[in-house]
Amino acid sequence: MTRNHFDILILLGRPASGKSEVIDFLKKTPAIERLERFHIGVIEEIDDFPMLWIWFEEDAILEKILKKPRLHTDAEGYFLHPYQWDLLIERMNLDYQKKLRDHADYHNEYTTLIEFSRGTEHGGYASAFSHLSPEILQRAAILYIDVGYEESLRKNRRRFNPNRPDSILEHGLPDAKLERLYREVDWQQVSKPSASHVSIQGIKVPYVVLKNEPELTDDVRKLSPALESSLQRLWSLAVGQ
Repeated sequence: MTRNHFDILILLGRPASGKSEVIDFLKKTPAIERLERFHIGVIEEIDDFPMLWIWFEEDAILEKILKKPRLHTDAEGYFLHPYQWDLLIERMNLDYQKKLRDHADYHNEYTTLIEFSRGTEHGGYASAFSHLSPEILQRAAILYIDVGYEESLRKNRRRFNPNRPDSILEHGLPDAKLERLYREVDWQQVSKPSASHVSIQGIKVPYVVLKNEPELTDDVRKLSPALESSLQRLWSLAVGQ
């Protein structure tokens, strides 16, 4: 990389692990400081949660208002087809392509933050990674925010606001759904071969793990230096230092 910012930073981790809080912190950090300390340029986000939430809303409209069959999910809110998880990844690929189309020399200025979670019940990161486009992978670095299932459950309960279930920072899952979909994750398996890079479709993508247990993302005074250290290490990996 010849620029001083990540082209693409992929944030992974269980639900409520702290991904959205990290993004919120970065967005609130002054641009010059954000670039110097965290190697993050002008931020644009691609998050699959708003995409899947639209499916939930459409199904509610179809069932309750139009009296028609649901298209995307069953009555309990689970996807009708496992491949819908991969469809979300393909939609994120498409969103990224649109950004490249609409901005000349896009990455001269922008860092794209891509955020998602995957559990082994629906294919895990192994399946998701197999659908990320080479255009993304060749420019990407990964920040994995690590919390155990019990911590994910605790924070998921804490953040849920029933008045804003579509909110990035305040949405939550019912306990039973969180357990079924995210108790087991395959990050350890996909990252095990190397302590610094994940091999995805033959492309070596650098990664670092940010431990968020005990919680860092609830206190900017703790998060700021920990995130800076993690992203400085990741930047060194990304530029091959």
